[in-house]
Amino acid sequence: FPGCDSDHWGPHCSNRCQCQNGALCNPITGACVCADGYRGWRCEELCDPGSYGKGCQLQCQCHHGATCDHKTGECRCAPGYTGVFCEERCPAGSHGAQCELRCPCQNGGICHHVSGECSCPPGWTGLVCAQPCPPGTFGINCSQDCPCHNGGHCDPVTGKCLCTAGYMGDRCQEECPVGTYGFQCTQRCDCQNGAKCYHVNGACMCDPGFKGIYCQERMCPEGFYGLKCDKRCPCSITNTLSCHPLSGECSCKAGWAGLYCNETCPPGSYGEGCQLSCPCRNGADCDSLTGKCSCAPGYVGDDCSITCMAGTYGTNCSSVCDCKNDGECSHVDGLCICKEGWQGVDCSIPCSSGSWGLNCNQTCSCSNGAACRPVDGFCLCSPGWQGEFCDQPCPDGTYGLNCSERCDCSHADGCDPVTGYCCCLAGWTGIHCDNVCAQGRWGPNCSISCSCENGGSCSPEDGSCECAPGYRGPMCQRICPAGFYGQQCSQACPQCVHSGGPCHHVSGHCDCLPGFAGPLCSQVCPSGKYGKNCAEDCQCTENGTCNPIDGSCQCFPGWIGKDCSQTCPAGFWGPDCFHSCNCHNGAMCSPFDGECRCTHGWTGLYCTQRCPAAFYGKNCANVCQCQNGADCDHITGQCTCRTGFTGKHCEQKCSPGTFGYGCKQLCECMNNATCDHVTGTCYCSPGFKGIRCDQAALMMEELNPYTKISPALGSERHSVGAIIGIIILLLIIMVLLALFVWYRRKQKEKGHDMPSVSYTPAMRMTNTDYSLSGACGMDRRQNTYIMEKSFKDYMKESVCSSSTCSLNSSENPYATIKDPPVLTCKHSESSYVEMKSPGHRESPYSEMPTSATAAKNIYEVEPTIAVVQDAARGQSAGYLQSPYDLPRNSHIPGHYDLLPVRHSPTHGPSWDTQS
Repeated sequence: FPGCDSDHWGPHCSNRCQCQNGALCNPITGACVCADGYRGWRCEELCDPGSYGKGCQLQCQCHHGATCDHKTGECRCAPGYTGVFCEERCPAGSHGAQCELRCPCQNGGICHHVSGECSCPPGWTGLVCAQPCPPGTFGINCSQDCPCHNGGHCDPVTGKCLCTAGYMGDRCQEECPVGTYGFQCTQRCDCQNGAKCYHVNGACMCDPGFKGIYCQERMCPEGFYGLKCDKRCPCSITNTLSCHPLSGECSCKAGWAGLYCNETCPPGSYGEGCQLSCPCRNGADCDSLTGKCSCAPGYVGDDCSITCMAGTYGTNCSSVCDCKNDGECSHVDGLCICKEGWQGVDCSIPCSSGSWGLNCNQTCSCSNGAACRPVDGFCLCSPGWQGEFCDQPCPDGTYGLNCSERCDCSHADGCDPVTGYCCCLAGWTGIHCDNVCAQGRWGPNCSISCSCENGGSCSPEDGSCECAPGYRGPMCQRICPAGFYGQQCSQACPQCVHSGGPCHHVSGHCDCLPGFAGPLCSQVCPSGKYGKNCAEDCQCTENGTCNPIDGSCQCFPGWIGKDCSQTCPAGFWGPDCFHSCNCHNGAMCSPFDGECRCTHGWTGLYCTQRCPAAFYGKNCANVCQCQNGADCDHITGQCTCRTGFTGKHCEQKCSPGTFGYGCKQLCECMNNATCDHVTGTCYCSPGFKGIRCDQAALMMEELNPYTKISPALGSERHSVGAIIGIIILLLIIMVLLALFVWYRRKQKEKGHDMPSVSYTPAMRMTNTDYSLSGACGMDRRQNTYIMEKSFKDYMKESVCSSSTCSLNSSENPYATIKDPPVLTCKHSESSYVEMKSPGHRESPYSEMPTSATAAKNIYEVEPTIAVVQDAARGQSAGYLQSPYDLPRNSHIPGHYDLLPVRHSPTHGPSWDTQS
């Protein structure tokens, strides 16, 4: 299809191109080839903002919110910016679109590069910064208030105060100093006789006794003063200008001072009032009246600042110097300053030997006894030396003055450059160096003693040492290296185990560390010994072990001290008494293992738990004697009786006529009625009714004291009800008898092989329904119930043939079956079962101590069951049955009502923590 034009494509160019915005279409497929800056299927869309070019693939580089041309990428800058990429702000003085607008700001104002808004410099305001700051303001935007006082004006730019006449200071807050006035306090007051002038216009304010424009006139005639001018002035007439007309104070003439103007000015001052300072220099005196200088020796001139000419000195430079050898003299006292190489008062004495230069204070640097010239320090060498400083000896084989003599020596390294004495080689001596050194000497002229240490010998030629066994080094000063010993350190040390180092460098023996002994230091010190060679005796007591190295005692837990003789202080335990005791309620802890020793009434691992119910005292070993459900104090065992009971052990019901808590309430029953000892409810005698039995009753009401229905209206109903009740009662009795006979038969069948069941009441019970086994009764109300004698007789055989309850801590998590069974029955009329509800417990867990072991169950007891028997109490068994004497919902359980318990290790710690 090469013949299609730009607007058609396809077979026979029959299809019309859909491309837009100058795009070309493929003559075969009709696909659009977009021009720069366009995209889309038909090239109908512009490039997205931020892209441009072919296929919109190029990213715009414009800054500050500028847009770029979708074809070329050229940046169109936002107002206030310029540059190829709009990266620059408008130049100063221009703003707006393409930076074409001129800034209107005046007086140095700067305009915003976008909006053209003027930012005025300090001191100017207005839209174009053409208005100065209003009076009283300054700074940028005239936002600061002027701080000037006393009518001063501030600079609108800096805020600096321009004070009015008579004031000064950075805020015009100060008046002109005394003696000045006017603008900036630059004018001097002309007032006389001590008068002060007004700081604004300079007007004189005369002291009393003077008058005139300048206060120059005295009120009194000359020579007199006082209110009546009748006193004569005491001033020295010749030295006084005047005296004060009122006080008589003297005003001295120039050069005079003092109360009566009879004293001259002090040194350094002159003039009127001695207020002027002398201009004289260099210690000169000045005339007290005129200030003329009297120069010190060596100086001349009006202010004595000029020194005397060379060759003269003294007062007015009138004396002539007398110094020799071109010496200079001091212009003050004529003292001579000598030239190099001379000294003395008149510089006539040359420098002494060994010194030269100015004041002869330079030391000669000539060596080896050479002399130096006093002027320039040049060295004059002595025999045997040469060089600038005479520090070079004569060449080998020569000696003497100017090194002109020849040496005559054998086995020598030349001769002495001064005397010609032969310098023998090492190991030789004699005038001509032909004799060997004697034993113990070596070196030149055999002048050196052997320096070999530790028994070594030396060579006479070079002094080299031959070391004794165990030593090495040039002078045998070092021992053998670690691990070797003996002659020339050639033998290896044995393997020392606990040694401070290798073996001894001479003998090869091991040097054991403190705490060890033996040929190889492999044995620890025996018990009771420590230290070096195990020579020290340990000081530790039997409460600790001794460190074999330093003898320090390592104490057993619970002991401290240097010798482990002190137990831990109260409140601490364990190794080094590091642990703090965690015992509570006054308990002490063991210093060895931290075990708490509880005070009376407390138990538990940390003595945080009260004694279980029915127990009190030390180790909770005492059994409470309280009856009828009374609470027992866990410390003292004192009983707190329940409502309706009294007595030391709460064994007595309230006396007739009283009831309630503490039996303190009086019964209100009348007509010989009895009242309940607990609630105070009245039980009426026959013929009476009502709450207090104070109402007469009819015949039927006497028969049925509990009914409130009239007999005449309900006699027929009562007859039917009575018959039905009697029948039901008989049926219940027959059923109970049948159950009892069956129960007796079952008990007899297993009476010979029935194991006794003992359990620890240490199980935490969540159910409030308790059961009774044997002679043990339980109730949910924490009341004490007394089994009546008739009931006990009825149950006697059952009790003796069944398992018995025990309070020992069997430590078994389940009921323990003991074989053979041991059946113990005590039929005391005072025996009773005490059952306490968990409602009065003060901690969620308790511990039950026993006489056999102090082992503790992993479960805490709730409730606690206590069996108390006291035959001497004389408790009567003939009490009438009361509705408060039997437990509610009570029953006689069998063996399966026992609570499971778990054994803990009998030999474990007695203070385990309950998990």
